[in-house]
Amino acid sequence: MPKALVFIWEVMKIVAISLLIVIPVRYFVIQPFFVKGASMEPNFNDNQYLIIDELSYRLRTPERGEVIVFKYPEDPSQYYIKRIVGLPGETIEIVNGLGIVYNGENPGGKALEENRYLESGQKTLGNMRITLAYDEYFVLGDNRNVSSDSRRWGPLKKEYIIGRAWFRAWPAAKASFFAAPTY
Repeated sequence: MPKALVFIWEVMKIVAISLLIVIPVRYFVIQPFFVKGASMEPNFNDNQYLIIDELSYRLRTPERGEVIVFKYPEDPSQYYIKRIVGLPGETIEIVNGLGIVYNGENPGGKALEENRYLESGQKTLGNMRITLAYDEYFVLGDNRNVSSDSRRWGPLKKEYIIGRAWFRAWPAAKASFFAAPTY
C-alpha cells in the first residue's frame, strides 16, 4: 500500500477517535459559555468565557448559591446565567430589599446571607412571595438592579437547567474554579 494511503488512513483513524471522545464530552459533560450582559457583575463580567459542568446535576440536585446556566423559559433558544437562591418546596419572600427563605428548617423565615457575592449595600428590589413546586428554583442575578430573573418571569423549572458554572477560563488572569457559597 502506498505511503500516502497509509498516512491518510492513520489521519482518518485519529480524527475518528478524537471525535468519539470529544463529542460526548462536549454534549454531555462540559460546555463552553460566554457571559453576555451585566446581570452577574461584579462576579461574572461581560465576555468572560466559562466552562459549564453538565454532569453534576445528573448525579445530584442543584444547591443554593450555585451559579447556573439555563435556557430562558420565555425563549429556550437563549441561555441565561443566574444564582440559585430558592430551592424546590421553599417559599421565597422579597420585602424591604431582602430575600427571605421559608422552609422546614426555617418555618419562621431566614434572611439570605448574600454578602459573600453581592456588593455592599445592594438591595433586592421588588415585593413578592412565592412558593416553589417540587421541580422549581428561584434564581437571581448578582447585579440585582439590571437583572431579568425570577422576580420578573417567575420560578425556573429544573428541565431548563443546563449546568453549573464550574470554571472561568477567560480572561486568563481571572481563571478559577467555582464552589457554591455556604449559608
